[in-house]
Amino acid sequence: MNKFYITTSLPYINSKPHIGHALELVQADVIARWRRMQGEEVFFLTGTDEHGSKVAKIAQETGDSPQAVADRNSALFAELKDVLNLSNDGFIRTSDQDNHWPGAQQLWRLLGEAGDIYRSTYHGLYCIGCEAFVTEKDLVNGVCPIHRAAPEAVEEENYFFRLSKYGPEIARLIESGELTITPRGRATEMLNVIKAGLEDISFSRPAKKLPWGIPVPDDPTQTMYVWCDALANYITGIGYGRDERSFTKWWPADLHVIGKDILRFHAAIWPGMLLSAGLPLPKQIFVHGFISAGGHKMSKSLGNVIDPTEIVERYGTDALRYYLLREIPSVDDGNFSWQRFTEIYDSELANNLGNLLSRVLQMTHQYFGGRVPPGSAGDELKFDQHLVEFQSQLAAFDFAKAALALDAWISRLNTLIDQRQPWVLAKSQIKEDQTLLANTIYDLLEELRLAALLIYPLMPKTANLIYEHLGLDPISKGALNFKQAIHWGGLRAESKVKHPPILFPKSASQ
Repeated sequence: MNKFYITTSLPYINSKPHIGHALELVQADVIARWRRMQGEEVFFLTGTDEHGSKVAKIAQETGDSPQAVADRNSALFAELKDVLNLSNDGFIRTSDQDNHWPGAQQLWRLLGEAGDIYRSTYHGLYCIGCEAFVTEKDLVNGVCPIHRAAPEAVEEENYFFRLSKYGPEIARLIESGELTITPRGRATEMLNVIKAGLEDISFSRPAKKLPWGIPVPDDPTQTMYVWCDALANYITGIGYGRDERSFTKWWPADLHVIGKDILRFHAAIWPGMLLSAGLPLPKQIFVHGFISAGGHKMSKSLGNVIDPTEIVERYGTDALRYYLLREIPSVDDGNFSWQRFTEIYDSELANNLGNLLSRVLQMTHQYFGGRVPPGSAGDELKFDQHLVEFQSQLAAFDFAKAALALDAWISRLNTLIDQRQPWVLAKSQIKEDQTLLANTIYDLLEELRLAALLIYPLMPKTANLIYEHLGLDPISKGALNFKQAIHWGGLRAESKVKHPPILFPKSASQ
């Protein structure tokens, strides 16, 4: 059985989860579910980044310990598994002293043994908002373009990592495709950065300035900076430093799913660390864009931060998943609009998919007593075309095209009902009309079953409901033999179907 290891980046826990976090998690979940359906053994990892001065500051302001703040805020992100119906197999926390710290410290030691960690004085700029050292090249008119604030000048004794040593090899790996970055434009962007020259990076901070973090091995006066802490999650989350068998099984990662703001960390710093440690590099990095709200970047001050839980409570998990996949460009920035959300919800989910299932099940009960009629051989070639297109769209991470293709398929089935007019055929005494009626209802039921297979990675609850109402066992992790299920004729004549559910209740806008 082929294995597939997929990760998301770790969200920082200084604020609550927002819809941008949901986008990345749902994108990764679609890929993980689809790979499982192909019969692959999948490990899907996410988690939380919990160290740093921002968390320490929150603890100071609230009178809690940093660990208490981390526990409370990390739980909000862990709860997204239920909110978004995620299928992640692991959830790694950087404050976990049993599962994360040993591997992070082991990685540090390997870099030191390679001669790539040295002590020096750092003179430069530090952005408090980013919790990162920055250069003049990172600034716009002297301020951080993300936080609109000037960084502070810093001079401190730190450990450094010899990243400059690995620039040529990282560039070669990207150019050869051994480290694939998608979309290609992001690879070009990184190659330009790398070929301009990578500088050694500050790898620690004084413990008196940053006490909340992982101590540097053999030097408690220094705390690991984010590079060897948060980035190490991709290997500690599968056992590095504590379970060598598990780590060897899953590493290297097949896919890192990240946002465009942390591309440099994952396509330069992380590969450099792995090369230094003598560990294999991930195979591919997929880079998505940002979500704005109402045309503006989400921020607390503007009051436009979108809480995914609020959407799910009003419309359900699958409605949010579908909107994110269908409306937000996979690799470019997108915008969340309540008006657009309700338009898509009503037209494509309630009126198209929900209406189709209701019509077909209702006619099955009305004309055949709720039992599947005998059907024709069907057009398996047509489904094969849907399947090939869907596979290619997911391989290219083009979730929007995949969603739109499914919507077009459902529209075609609704049109087929209007063209065949089963209500007219049912009144006819002609044998050929009765045969056409049976074939029509069977075709609709069977195409709904096949469509549900492709709907499943995007909207798992909806796909399972369709299967359940067709009298079939749910499509669950690993339980479905996909290679058998994709063939025409999965529904047996005379099997019972259920009465139609309301898949997507009409929104208040209608």
